[in-house]
Amino acid sequence: MTHPLKVVLAGCGGISNIWTDAAKAIEGVQIVGLVDLNPETARAYAERHKLAGIPSGTNLAAMIRKTKPDIVFDCTVPEAHKTVTMTALKRGCHVLGEKPMADTMANARKMVAAAAQAGKTYAVMQNYRYSQDIRRLRRLIESGAIGKIHTLHSDFFLGIHFGGFRDHMKHVLLLDMAIHTFDAVRFVSGADPLSVLCYEWNPPSSWYDHGASAVAMFEMTGGIVYSYRGSWCAEGFDTSWQASWRIIGDKGTILWDGGGGIQAAGVEPEVHGNTRKTFPIEVPPLSLAPEQQSHSGCLRDMIACIRTGHAPETVCTDNIKSLAMVHAAVESAEKGRWIKIAL
Repeated sequence: MTHPLKVVLAGCGGISNIWTDAAKAIEGVQIVGLVDLNPETARAYAERHKLAGIPSGTNLAAMIRKTKPDIVFDCTVPEAHKTVTMTALKRGCHVLGEKPMADTMANARKMVAAAAQAGKTYAVMQNYRYSQDIRRLRRLIESGAIGKIHTLHSDFFLGIHFGGFRDHMKHVLLLDMAIHTFDAVRFVSGADPLSVLCYEWNPPSSWYDHGASAVAMFEMTGGIVYSYRGSWCAEGFDTSWQASWRIIGDKGTILWDGGGGIQAAGVEPEVHGNTRKTFPIEVPPLSLAPEQQSHSGCLRDMIACIRTGHAPETVCTDNIKSLAMVHAAVESAEKGRWIKIAL
């Protein structure tokens, strides 16, 4: 029987509740310590999640020395990710961290290097990858049903009144949300970014201080072009949180509503008049158990890979490419020109 994997949770804010609920449902995983800047927050968190009796504190290094965990879950704010991750890696812990990986590309590269030097696994929570809908979409693309894909478009339009820090955050859409959509395009296309042109603005009716809307065009490997349109302050006719997609190949097109709605059309080889006739393509079903989806799916992938020595799907060496899309889009918006994406 394999030994239990011990976990210290750093950051006891709202998002960590999902992590803890998912972790407690995984056999052989034990939360052994809580760390938060506010000691009362950590104590209240332990009581709320029935973790009474485990130690809590404000110092991650001290908690690691005390509890000797195998893994650190980093649910802190992006500005703290580098410090938390480096602290954990240097003390022999694997790390699974919240997105985005880091607040800057320079910090992200240092974290990737630290994981390699420590010989430990560092992966990033990209829970959107673990929905059965996007996996069904990718399987359809990989089947070759629409041929070689060359163009992808995604629309993300929601009017979300968060309140709090997001209302005052610079580049709020690109930095806080676009990482999900940019990671998704890499996931379904199998392509990586080469360059980007991005325009960002804040509509007069926006309740955000900065950058609530953006459009971007990416050059990707394999001759693929990807366009993104998004807004946090578009009210009416909401898209899914996974966005709304059109994926075009040389043999047809797929429409995905970001949920369970996937439509595919192929084209006949002969031209009639000045167009080719289309025909519907059956989209095979795919069913994933709830525990294989969302945060739970990502957590379980990480745990399984630590036990087997394999690399998780969202390992830092891969996820940094999605982060690079975000920071290059921000740079392009600020400088008003194409930006080459250096990985």
